[in-house]
Amino acid sequence: MTFKAKCVLFDLDGTLVDTAPDLGAAANAVRVQQGLEPLPLLQYRPVASAGARGLLKTALDITPDHADFPARRDYFLEYYRAHLSQLSVLFDGMAELLAAFERNGILWGVVTNKPSWLTRPLMEEMQLASRAACMVSADEVARAKPAPDSILLACQQVGLAVADCIYVGDDKRDIDAAKAASMRSVAADWGYLGDNGPIESWSADVIVRSPAELARLLNMAL
Repeated sequence: MTFKAKCVLFDLDGTLVDTAPDLGAAANAVRVQQGLEPLPLLQYRPVASAGARGLLKTALDITPDHADFPARRDYFLEYYRAHLSQLSVLFDGMAELLAAFERNGILWGVVTNKPSWLTRPLMEEMQLASRAACMVSADEVARAKPAPDSILLACQQVGLAVADCIYVGDDKRDIDAAKAASMRSVAADWGYLGDNGPIESWSADVIVRSPAELARLLNMAL
């Protein structure tokens, strides 16, 4: 199977960029503030796409209805904003994939549930912002993923029809959002995956195991 696409849209955390180490470090900063020992960063990877709610549940076993949650969340976000890209890196093979897109005239962009005040600085610090054809964050639309709003806005921003684009993500809500937008969906098996059940159950149009496999799906050499 191969796809033709004029634009590839990516989820950010867990698909384009491995942000789990910096997110985990921010969660550990909250633990240290509370006099607790840091947890291994690997412990945070499965919840790295779940935002402060998921990370603080792992770090402190508290949920948003806990009286201390707002203060712990604010400290987490403050620390994370100050250390956005210290440990974060593109996933293996992604740099080559983005370069191949640009050589072949394929646009690429980001559609994320991360708020724009974190998305844009992270993309800038990783020297990706000027290369992306669009960056759409959850706070720029009425409804975040799994609703289709952010994906449809990305299509408007790049000036392409839904049929000309594909969406790649590592969470079931990414696939659900693409389907709600009537866009072809690709599940990225290299990401965090979360507590979504087996990736095969998400009903993505295609599952890819690596950025190189995504290149092959698009009939493109790296």
